[in-house]
Amino acid sequence: MTSRPNPITTPRFEARADKDRRNKEAALAAFIGKKAEIDEMLARLQALSDDHFNCHPDEAGWAMVGTLENYASLLKRITDSAFGEGEHAR
Repeated sequence: MTSRPNPITTPRFEARADKDRRNKEAALAAFIGKKAEIDEMLARLQALSDDHFNCHPDEAGWAMVGTLENYASLLKRITDSAFGEGEHAR
């Protein structure tokens, strides 16, 4: 009876495990990078909102309402997707 090589101790398995580890590390780094990108955008949006979207009360008009409606629509698409609401509801 011949013995079979243990797949866990073969170089091929070790190479695959190393590749899987590097892939997981790369995915984590990409995730952290994208999260930082989103956090930066959210901070900028919050600052713009705190400044009333650079709109002085004397300048507020329907054009600015339309701009804010567009922003709200785009953000709603994001929040619906993130929270499984609207067209993304399960």
